[in-house]
Amino acid sequence: MATPHPVTQDTLSAARALQPMLRSRAPDIERARRLPADIAEQFARAGFYRMAVPQRIGGLELPAAEMMDTIEAVARADASAGWCVMIGAGSGMSAAYLEPEAAARIYADPMAITGGSNTPTGRAVREGDGYRLTGRWPWVSGGNNCGWLKGISVVLEDGKPRLLPNGMPDARMMVFPASQATLIDTWQVAGLNGSGSGDMEVTDIHVPAAYSYSLVTDAPREAGPLYRFPPFGLLALGIAAVALGNARAAIDDLVELAGGKKPQGSRRTLAERAGAQAELARAEAQLRSARAFFHEAIGEAWTRASAGNPIDVEGRALLRLAATHATRSSADVVRMMYELGGGSVLYASHPLQRRFRDAFAATQHMMIAPPTWELAGRVLMGLPTDASML
Repeated sequence: MATPHPVTQDTLSAARALQPMLRSRAPDIERARRLPADIAEQFARAGFYRMAVPQRIGGLELPAAEMMDTIEAVARADASAGWCVMIGAGSGMSAAYLEPEAAARIYADPMAITGGSNTPTGRAVREGDGYRLTGRWPWVSGGNNCGWLKGISVVLEDGKPRLLPNGMPDARMMVFPASQATLIDTWQVAGLNGSGSGDMEVTDIHVPAAYSYSLVTDAPREAGPLYRFPPFGLLALGIAAVALGNARAAIDDLVELAGGKKPQGSRRTLAERAGAQAELARAEAQLRSARAFFHEAIGEAWTRASAGNPIDVEGRALLRLAATHATRSSADVVRMMYELGGGSVLYASHPLQRRFRDAFAATQHMMIAPPTWELAGRVLMGLPTDASML
């Protein structure tokens, strides 16, 4: 186990303090196509990866809104860095589902960083006290800095998927030391380059049953309100927090540019042009409105969870709806700022071109994809709905 380090409790203040450093290193993060190890270590020292880890084993177990505000603040400096914080923090939820000894082995170290993939492309065969696991998973953001990795895997019996009572395959999250996996650099993409979200692969490794859990059939072992939140809903909220921070930064970038930029053929700066002023105002209203709904949905769910009540299907649908709306509204805001910036923002030297690419990379995640509108709408219509993915 690594030597313990003090963990900052006020993660939002820590995130804001790190913003100047992250802004200065954003081009390097982009070129490296992964989060540098020294930055990941600073994030660990600040407690970012322990925001969802239970207090029982030394985690912060923060309120959901505080966790999202921290992710948003990091993303305001660099969206890829914010994405890695979002994934690493969300992975800490595993500690609430794993058997206590396994959770303590992984997360008692305050510098622990975990990550993985929610794509069910692994194959797990029951063997003795655990599973024999083989698989390859995509989207392993920040995997190069992780000590432990995880991937959802379909459980096989007699060579066929074991089925749940609802007829769906039994898919369990398998957690294993990162040293047992091979990371594969497939991350040649348009946006969120610095998240390093390539593939990972394992072949014929043994995973003890204590290091596996199901997000569908297993209940969390912790009683705090954070663990009454739906895990897929928290993932969607984290994506939205990254998008909100990125959009706020895009407005910052445009305002800075507008003060000195004179459109071709004009003696007035962009800031002095009425059309630019109106477009900026519309973007500001759109972003603030999306963020307000985002925090309203989180607040209502937190109040219910804090009273010891489960978050009902409608509340879960509103969380997903707020996350999808925030992510897609944020992308629209970034597009508005990008278009206002004109030819200046086409250059790699200007941060708005990266903000633009990062914004639309975030919209591609399945947790906030267009079918989310249909899922939430079905619940709002009062129709029977499979809420397992809400």
